[in-house]
Formats: sequence, structure tokens, C-alpha cells
Amino acid sequence: MLTSSYAVAVQFLILSLCLILGLAFVYGNKRKRKNAHPRFEDLNYKLQKITTLNMDEAPNRRRVREAFKKPILGIDHCMLKMSYDSVEVGEFYEKNSKGLEIFSKSWLPKTSPLKAVVCFCHGYGEHITLFLEGMWLALERTAKKLASYGYGVFALDYPGFGLSEGLNNYIPNFDLLVDDVIEHFSKIKETKEYQSLPSFLFGYSMGGAVALKVHLKQPKAWDGAVLISPMCKMADDIVPPWIVRQVLIGIAKFFPTAKLVPQSNVANLAFGDLKKRKLNDTYNVLGYRDNPRLQTAIVLLNTTQELERLLKEVSLPMLIQHGELDFVTDPSVSKELYEKASSLDKKLLLYKGACHALLDGETDEMIFRVFDDTITWLDQHSI
Repeated sequence: MLTSSYAVAVQFLILSLCLILGLAFVYGNKRKRKNAHPRFEDLNYKLQKITTLNMDEAPNRRRVREAFKKPILGIDHCMLKMSYDSVEVGEFYEKNSKGLEIFSKSWLPKTSPLKAVVCFCHGYGEHITLFLEGMWLALERTAKKLASYGYGVFALDYPGFGLSEGLNNYIPNFDLLVDDVIEHFSKIKETKEYQSLPSFLFGYSMGGAVALKVHLKQPKAWDGAVLISPMCKMADDIVPPWIVRQVLIGIAKFFPTAKLVPQSNVANLAFGDLKKRKLNDTYNVLGYRDNPRLQTAIVLLNTTQELERLLKEVSLPMLIQHGELDFVTDPSVSKELYEKASSLDKKLLLYKGACHALLDGETDEMIFRVFDDTITWLDQHSI
């Protein structure tokens, strides 16, 4: 009895200490928001002031997006120097079945006939980049380029991400997020003009996990998938030690939205090109830079562990692209996915010297190489 009571007392003490530290951390974050982050020092005063807004909810994220539209278009990046006059871009806000207003976009060729439908699943930190007019919108520029090659491209911001309603970067349940994605893309695929076209999933980083979960829930619904730096396992360097995880799991039961998960500077780990890393630091203003929320981190870790167990069940045609120096998502699990998946049509491309952000954080040469490999594979599977 004494031993049991002692254990309970120790657990209570640990939780109390963590709570105190957590409240101090949150309070400190609130105080820091009063001043612009040093990464915005190259911006003018008006833009710096905009960056101090609390972006936990969608209205302020949308304000920031509007303020940065023009500045982002003027930055020096290879994907922004290309002309996309042949592409028609659409933006939409629509309430989903849960009553949340979801932001989505489409990119369609104006003249050439459609080859296929490509549905983007964005990553944990890249969401805004994918859906604004900038480039870490890595997928924004990739989407336009894909559309210029004859593909109809569609994407949404998940609830709580980018311009969609919901608490910023909070994922209470990964399966529910996947259901939201399926609901959105199913409506598109059921549209008369797209019903007869091949359809492909395109998952980037965390979006790779989303795409795989979509496939596992709809094993016969898709003609293939492109997975870039897929989050099938988090790199060991960004996962907290076991004892820390256990403490955080305990606290999450009471404070699931608290931003208490320690992490390395993922942006520095993700970008191989130093110039593009600096551009990302300055202009990726909607990028989530706080510590991950407790429940979100636990959900993502559990999802990767689940996917590792289900690799053999992946059966659709797929292209896997991963940088060999990716220290965010583990490239060894992409190799394992390639080896274990039951897909009869699968291809793995590992890029020597490349890091995590293959679509926007590498040299111009590497970015275009990755994109060309993607187009080649899609063309081969859209005939």
C-alpha cells in the first residue's frame, strides 16, 4: 500500500511540476507575441506588426495571408519566376459536414484537355506554403506547374491549418482528419467532368501519411499516389525521449491543446539550401513555429507507428521520393514501404545530398529534378 501511494505521489508531483512549467511556457509565449520575431527583421514595420497577430484562429491567419500576397510574389525563387498564364486558379470556402469552413483551391489548364485529377495532401508545416501565392506553398507552385502539363489539381487546408477554420495545428484525431480529406476529394471526383479521369493522391511530408491513410480506407478508389518525404516515421532526432513522452501523454489528458512538446528547429533540418531557408524564415509567415500541441504530437507519433505496421497493406501504384539526408521524416521507412508494400507497380527515388523539403528547400537543380521525375511518373500512369 505504501509503495502504491508513493508511486501515485511521485506521479502527481511530476504532473504538477510539468503543469507549472507548461503554464510558464505558455505565458512566456504570449509575452513574446507582443514583439515581432527576429526572423521578420527584414520586413517593413507594417508587415512586422501583422506578424504579431495571434494566429490560433482562422480570421487572423486570413488577414496575414492578404497582407503578404504581394511581398511573397516578389521574392527570388526559381518556382516564382515561371509563367503560369495557361493555368486557371480557383479559391473556395465551403462548410464541411462538421460545420467548419474549409479553404480549398484548384488549378486547371485553360486550354489543354485534362489528363488526370491530382489531389494534394499537405504537410504539417507547409500547409500555408501550399495554398498562398508564395512558394512554400511548395505545392502552390508545383500545382500550377502540374496544371500547365494538363493535370487538374485540387487541394484543401485541413481543419485548423492554413485558412480553414479550427484551432491552429491542432489534430485531435488523425482518422477524423483523413475523413475530412476523403469527404472533400470524393465530391470532386464525383463531379461529372472528372468521373472518367484517372485520380492520384499527392502527399508531401505529413501529407504522405494522410495519403496512405486515405488509400487504406479507400483501397480501390485511386489510380496511384506520389509520396514526397512521406511521414511514415519521424526521425529519431525530433522525437522526445521515452520518459518525456510518457509525461507529456499524461499532461495531454488534461491540456491537449497546450504547446509543450520540445522539438528541434525543423525548418533548419528541412532546408538544404541556405538561401531558401532564409526566405522561408522571413516569408513563410503562416508557418506554425510554436512547439507542437500535446495531442497533435501524440496523434502524429501514433499514426507513424500504425503506418509502420500496415506497410504490407499498401497496394496502389506509387512513386516514393525522399532525400537521403532527411532528418525530419526517416528515409529508411520509405525504403521499407517500397520493400513491404504489396503494390505490383512501385518506384523509389532517393536523392543524394537532399534534405526534407524537396519541393522548395533544395537547389534549383534539385527542385526541378524532383518535379520532372514526378511528371514523368504521372504521365506514364495517366495514359
